[in-house]
Amino acid sequence: MAEAQNIPVGSTTAGSIAVAAESTVATRMSAPPSFDVADFPVPHGREEEWRFTPLERLRGLHDGTAQAGGVLTVEVTAPEGVTVETVDRADARLGRAGTPMDRVAAQAYSSFEKASVVSVPKEAVLSEPIRIAVHGEGGTAFGHQVVELGAFAEAVVVIDHTGDAVLAANVDFVVGDGAKLTVVSVQDWDDTAVHVSQHNALIGRDASFKSVVVTFGGDLVRLSPLVQYAGTGGEAELFGLYFTDAGQHQEHRLLVDHNTPHCKSNVAYKGALQGDGAHAVWIGDVLIQAAAEGTDTYELNRNLVLTDGARVDSVPNLEIETGEIVGAGHASATGRFDDEQLFYLMSRGIPAGEARRLVVRGFFAELVQQIGLPDVEERLLAKIDAELEASV
Repeated sequence: MAEAQNIPVGSTTAGSIAVAAESTVATRMSAPPSFDVADFPVPHGREEEWRFTPLERLRGLHDGTAQAGGVLTVEVTAPEGVTVETVDRADARLGRAGTPMDRVAAQAYSSFEKASVVSVPKEAVLSEPIRIAVHGEGGTAFGHQVVELGAFAEAVVVIDHTGDAVLAANVDFVVGDGAKLTVVSVQDWDDTAVHVSQHNALIGRDASFKSVVVTFGGDLVRLSPLVQYAGTGGEAELFGLYFTDAGQHQEHRLLVDHNTPHCKSNVAYKGALQGDGAHAVWIGDVLIQAAAEGTDTYELNRNLVLTDGARVDSVPNLEIETGEIVGAGHASATGRFDDEQLFYLMSRGIPAGEARRLVVRGFFAELVQQIGLPDVEERLLAKIDAELEASV
């Protein structure tokens, strides 16, 4: 039913399964989900949802002292037929996909002034991706974005984060009945950036949602994907890769809420770490509610520690409130760089640096291939090579 593996190399791995649990994922948080920041207490670092996050590096996003005043640009490039709008807070489409789960997400929802809404009409099948470029030029900003697909539409969306910012945001994905949405979110920030964001996906009947999260840059990046289902037959695939360098804190906290019968989810995240003070956190929460009979779910996290001084915290959690499921499980493992693989390649005449790149590329290969966009895949592989080159 479940697998958990831990190799203690400056890391911790923990997992839990609860069957017919009295509490849900939400009850482990300091407060129930809410759009109002006042409903959340100021975190002190001992709460379940904040215990791995260095609060002093959030630049005041968690306690209300951060004031908007930064420069953040959002540029959308979309194929013909796609509607792109800038709306104010009163727009009814905002917040439909999910409710903020923590104080920073609620702060972002309470503080943004304008939101970007991208709409794909029903039955439209886009031949080119929608590209959303988010670029920071310093300072603090609060944002909100919505991507909405009509029934039976198909689209790929690439969200690219660059520059320097202290950004708190919510991103909503509303996937209509029978629609298919692939989202690639790239965090390629400057080394001084702070990015905290909740990604909400609401998946319609017989709809498919695939998310690929790629995190490289930033001083601190904390992303919280949330998946919920609006009808039976929905499918969610959540993939992620992260490369955590010296001094960086990269945190990915997922919640898949199986609240509807006969839906599927599959989660696979992989990370590599190098350098003193590199810290990666992966939290995978899957809740199967009592009404969600016929659920099929699995979550996986793998971490590759390349040097001493790096730390991983990996915590998969699975809560099951009904016995009428197809399958459910989780796995987590953390290990050092495989010296035997490196020796094997070097013994066949491959230089050490190239051998190291081949092993790490192979570790990430299956997730990079999920992107399906050659230009993005090549850019990410080049970024991985550059990170490894810098460590040699």
